[in-house]
Amino acid sequence: MSDIKSDQRKRAFAARKVAHADGQGDATQHLLAEVLRQPPGIIAAYMPIRTEIDTMPAMLALAGMGHVICVPVIVAKAQPLEFHVWTPDTPMIAGPFGAQIPAKAEVVQPDTLIVPLVAYDETGNRLGYGGGFYDRSLERLRAMKPVRAIGFAFAQQQMPLAPEPTDQRLDVIVTQRGSLAPPAVNG
Repeated sequence: MSDIKSDQRKRAFAARKVAHADGQGDATQHLLAEVLRQPPGIIAAYMPIRTEIDTMPAMLALAGMGHVICVPVIVAKAQPLEFHVWTPDTPMIAGPFGAQIPAKAEVVQPDTLIVPLVAYDETGNRLGYGGGFYDRSLERLRAMKPVRAIGFAFAQQQMPLAPEPTDQRLDVIVTQRGSLAPPAVNG
């Protein structure tokens, strides 16, 4: 399976790089509309790295509306993420893999996660970087309360995927072209 996922990541990174160069169009407006469909709660977003689609315009808009925003922090290999409160004025430092994280930790449990990804499919599966951080985090959070996972990506990152039993499905995927609601899973 790792060879298959490695090949998928290579193809997806190439597609994301091309899409990133073309710009993200209306992605921020589509993301805001999707997030605001739910009751207010704590919203986790991510600090974009490399060619990830940029969450910052949505984070700034949501913070301006009074929403509590947090960002993921890697605490250890093979462990769930922690989520630390972020505001536009939060002092930031470099975290693992180059993502910025709050200099001071104020840990919260999000209700909605805006999730980065390398690839996704039409059924809500996502391919990440391979560390399993979001899968572990979503599994832990969903065991505590209802949590919504919104994949945020370029439309060009969609491809067939072969999920593993530990993979956590996304509730919706938002791209520069709009939202894709995967079919519900029975059972």
